[in-house]
Amino acid sequence: MRITKEQFKTDFRQRVQEKFTNEVEEASNGELFASLGAVIQAYYSDEWKETRKATRDDKCKQAYYFSIEFLPGRMLKSNLLNMGLLDIVRDSLKELDIDLEELCKIEKDMALGNGGLGRLASCFMDSIASSSLPGNGNGIRYDYGLFKQKFVDGNQVELPDEWLREGNVWEVRKASKAVNVNYGGHVYLKEDEAGRLKPVYENQQVLRAVPYDTGMVGFQNDMVNTLRLWSAEIPDFEESNYRSIEERRDFRDLTSVLYPDDSNYEGRLMRLVQEYFFVSAGIQSIIRSHKKSGLAMKDLAEYIAIHINDTHPALCVPELMRLLIDEENLSWEKAWDITVKTMSYTNHTIMAEALEKWPVFMLQEVVPRIFQIIEEIDRRFVAEMTSLVDQEVIERTRIIKDNQVHMAHLAIIGSHSTNGVAKLHSDLLKGIVLHDFYVLYPERFNNKTNGIAQRRWLQLANEPLAGFLDQTIGTSWRKEANDLHLLMNYKNDSTVLQTLADTKRLNKVRLAQYILETTGIEVSPDAIFDVQIKRLHAYKRQLLNLLHILKLYFDLKADPNADIYPRVFIFGAKAAPSYTYAKYVIKCINEAADLINHDEEIQGKLKIVFLENYNVSLAEMIIPAADVSEQISLASKEASGTSNMKLMLNGAVTIATLDGANIEIRDVVGDENIVIFGLTEEEVYHYYETQNYQAIKIYETDSELQRILNAFIDGTIPNIQVEGQEIFDSLIRYNDEYFTLRDYHSYVEAQEKIERLYRDKKRWQQISLINTAEAGHFSSDYTVRRYAEEIWQIEPVKG
Repeated sequence: MRITKEQFKTDFRQRVQEKFTNEVEEASNGELFASLGAVIQAYYSDEWKETRKATRDDKCKQAYYFSIEFLPGRMLKSNLLNMGLLDIVRDSLKELDIDLEELCKIEKDMALGNGGLGRLASCFMDSIASSSLPGNGNGIRYDYGLFKQKFVDGNQVELPDEWLREGNVWEVRKASKAVNVNYGGHVYLKEDEAGRLKPVYENQQVLRAVPYDTGMVGFQNDMVNTLRLWSAEIPDFEESNYRSIEERRDFRDLTSVLYPDDSNYEGRLMRLVQEYFFVSAGIQSIIRSHKKSGLAMKDLAEYIAIHINDTHPALCVPELMRLLIDEENLSWEKAWDITVKTMSYTNHTIMAEALEKWPVFMLQEVVPRIFQIIEEIDRRFVAEMTSLVDQEVIERTRIIKDNQVHMAHLAIIGSHSTNGVAKLHSDLLKGIVLHDFYVLYPERFNNKTNGIAQRRWLQLANEPLAGFLDQTIGTSWRKEANDLHLLMNYKNDSTVLQTLADTKRLNKVRLAQYILETTGIEVSPDAIFDVQIKRLHAYKRQLLNLLHILKLYFDLKADPNADIYPRVFIFGAKAAPSYTYAKYVIKCINEAADLINHDEEIQGKLKIVFLENYNVSLAEMIIPAADVSEQISLASKEASGTSNMKLMLNGAVTIATLDGANIEIRDVVGDENIVIFGLTEEEVYHYYETQNYQAIKIYETDSELQRILNAFIDGTIPNIQVEGQEIFDSLIRYNDEYFTLRDYHSYVEAQEKIERLYRDKKRWQQISLINTAEAGHFSSDYTVRRYAEEIWQIEPVKG
């Protein structure tokens, strides 16, 4: 995009004048940010329009990525970078005595997700556009993000995340594209004049689904795709069945929050309605566009690919069937053929208990016609398989069993592709978790290891490193991530190694300043910054990290002069509001931090910092400063992980189990450039088979672990009487579900190796360099191209 500084300043001044009847010099930062966003959106609006026109005129096959979560974070600098305007706008604003970084802080994180699932979806949106692929996102425009996390007396407290309070400069409301979504009531089938069975609905509720479109700007390629997020509105009174103000308000609240509290029936009901709402709205919109293009419905799969990101959008399968049969009058057989060819599904979990299931009665209540279609899909599947496989296999794989609808089964049976998100994960799906389905449909299963958008996670998050890479290996890596490998030519260059270390320290100083300002804790940038940032969950084993910290603390209490390299342990994590155990872990970490951070005897050698409200913007500050990347989930539990890739890209050294994508990181960096510990996936499953794991025996025979675990219940860590007992019992009384005690000593040895490596400055710098150099392998650009070629069959739009 060819915009000069003079043109930008003129456009910017004019927009401030038009929008706020104000001069730049007198405007507030909020006014300046809103004006800047409007200018930037105006700059890419033509490309956005042309992208839509090109895909329509060329009748390109398009992909639609359905996800209940999207976590784009702040978009100002990302848009500027991708448009090639970052330096021009930054310099222009500086000449107007305006700091771009200060304006960036005005923007609220678009935090419409819980963690990796939503961030992956957003990395994919960036990469799809940057690869010139015709692909769109489809999700929900939540009025509030997940929640704003605060710590009160060490406890997580959830506050509303009012990200839309000042509006969203990037979205465009498209009232003309609104559709009605019907749910509830009763339905029965009746023959029409042609003898076809048609549904007759009674007492349905109606929601107006209004789309808000956000441009997904590709990296310097004039491509702008669309992320469409749906908001629920009440239709005109005569169109709806809402009888009271309260009833109208209840369902206007449908798109208020991500993941309503599912610890009660009303919350679960709301979540199911949410899932159907964005699925139905999205597929109706797709079909309407397809018909408007003059294309035959029987050819839908040749022009449309619909991707089900995890099980939340699995109702895509019966909803497309409903529309094809009930609205478009296709036969069941033709509709089913189209649906299977159109749909594809990504599984994001190994844990069977995490695979979504809904009680039959809830589907009958919320989406009665959809349930009828699911029943028929299930009936036909059973009939088809009866002559092919044993009855036991059919019972394990059918969609409806034990009065529950198994959403993963629906997604697998109703699509042509099921992929895992790391090699180990995909192998476990085929070999164990979904083995029966793999036997039935071996051609449908494939692996697509996750990736990250290195534009955000290096070019934006770590400008000091990005600038140095430009000077050292040229700029081609900005478009072709694998060119980071050119850095390997400098792994023995002491000047390059030292400069990389200097950029790391710059980022550590910045983070240390943020920690001081927000927590009052003073940390040294010369200490090892040991980072674990991810959702708080027992299987991710933040608890194992804490056990090691307590070991170091007790070692220092026994000998304050012990030769332990200073460490700052940094946590960032939210626990689901109803996940009590995870909240107990947060409380224990915070109380241990309060104990350790204020103990003068240990001379500041250990610090714990648990940063509140972990989100994309905070990750962008933590990740460039990290020395150590904690990837310590129990082997076989983490599907992939992407924080491992982000931290690797920024030169952190990984301490890891052989889980998820950690295995592939090891494969590309080499065993000597990653620190591996713990049980393997085979050993974990051996314990499951033999049932001979006894955590209490480890405890009874290990004085070191006794000392650490007793600290949770003997008052050593203050203010955790309830929480500490629960954690102690989870390990000893309930037999340590995630083998934390079994992996403890292996983890301690791995941490000792980390310390030895860090003391050898040149060796550490080399490992750090190698991690950055090999991280291009995990660019989401390559991941989405594999999806495009092997699953969606879409091709780049010719520019």
